[in-house]
Amino acid sequence: MPNSLREACGVFSAYDHEGDPVFPCIYWGLRAQNHRGHQSHGFTTFDGSFNTHRNLDLIPKIKRKNIQDWLNKLPGNVGIGSVRYTTSGGTSEESLKRGIQPVLAETGKVRVALAFNGNIVNNSWLRRRIREKFPGFSYECDAELICRRLVMELAESHDLTSSVLACMKEIEGAFSVTGITQKGELFAFKDPHGIRPLCCGHSRNRKLYATSSETVGLDINGLEYDFEAEPGELITLSEDGIKRKQLTPCKRRALCGFEFAYFARPDSRLGDKYVYEVREEFGGNLGKEHPEITNKADMILSVPQTANDAAYGLHEETGIRWERATRRHRYVTERAFILLARERQTTIDRKVNLLDRKLRGKTVILAEDSIVRGDTTKVVIQKLRNKGAKKVHMFVTFPRIIGPCFYGIAMATYSELIGSKHDPQEIAEIIGADSVSYQSLDAFIEATGFKKEELCLGCATGKYPTPLAQKMADEMKERFDRGEKETGRIYEIAVGIE
Repeated sequence: MPNSLREACGVFSAYDHEGDPVFPCIYWGLRAQNHRGHQSHGFTTFDGSFNTHRNLDLIPKIKRKNIQDWLNKLPGNVGIGSVRYTTSGGTSEESLKRGIQPVLAETGKVRVALAFNGNIVNNSWLRRRIREKFPGFSYECDAELICRRLVMELAESHDLTSSVLACMKEIEGAFSVTGITQKGELFAFKDPHGIRPLCCGHSRNRKLYATSSETVGLDINGLEYDFEAEPGELITLSEDGIKRKQLTPCKRRALCGFEFAYFARPDSRLGDKYVYEVREEFGGNLGKEHPEITNKADMILSVPQTANDAAYGLHEETGIRWERATRRHRYVTERAFILLARERQTTIDRKVNLLDRKLRGKTVILAEDSIVRGDTTKVVIQKLRNKGAKKVHMFVTFPRIIGPCFYGIAMATYSELIGSKHDPQEIAEIIGADSVSYQSLDAFIEATGFKKEELCLGCATGKYPTPLAQKMADEMKERFDRGEKETGRIYEIAVGIE
């Protein structure tokens, strides 16, 4: 339960070559990925024309009596969908409504519906470029930038491959995209670094093909996993199956490391491992790295729920009992990151219940996936103290976050990151812990099964895979160190940096 750490969205698409409606498949594919975006959701299907439903909040439960109404509203054997958090555009209710994906754009006879997961780094430059063609363009989310830029290219070339290639070359950032053209073509593509995940699969009878941000979107529909899309790859789904075309060479793969620590569901697969297996190894690593603490601890607790697997791994490594004395109130679903500061602490306090009889007089290791602001962690530690815990040691699976993210995590400034200006001992004092221990970067990387150069770890190392992001980070760090006030998301402002 990290402090203000949320991702842009999750996407799903499906094509049924026998003509059956794909809305049920997309609905369940996104329900399985609703953890990737609570602010809004949307569906677009195609049956000769585009049909769209978009709304704020979680994907709703559909009552049996209303199923046919949904099928009538969203007919078609081709479709895409999205669940979203905001890492670009406005945050007012009206702005959130206008920024719901999928988005649609058109010029002349060209029309495209599109949804994506990620974030655009050269955001302000791209907005200026698009306004040359669409003077009245009102920006609300990065999906609009990609969609309109793609439409501009299609209007000129009338060729999907060359148009997608132009977008890949021109747009810097993370983008795992799925979309539909006015001809009913279903396509998907990844940025040249493959920063955000996107996998493909099929039904056993091969009548239906799908793409999903996570493998759980395939699993819930009974679809078989085929492959993870390559960086710089264009995929089309049709009655001929899945066609793949490598449009740009991948000079450096850079999958977001935080997918392993927090974003992805534990039962999803990244690379050759299930995420829960990686997180268990994270916990085991922390046990190996800090015996001076584990030798004196009475119990392990975890901040539910993304730290649970790490807590189990720590228990397996050390033999210390993993005590499930921290429990979430399941139906308190408000997200701390979208609340006003004065509301955040109360909401966090209400979300986690602690069992005091288990804690009195104990030395506790509290497993957590990350520390961003420190707000959530501070509240939980204070609750542990109030319940009688003697000592509280934080074990954190993701290395210390020292810099902003440009690729789809809602942490855009140095000033909001407790780790950008404080070392672990100082952080412990601020949040009220006896100590804070982060997993080492090398151990984290080894557990993922990827090489260091195959992961994006910019927020933990200050080294970013794309050039403009690196330039922005360096410039903003200098300004921050000089004491200048950060006024917003640096990739949307970018004054004097581009």
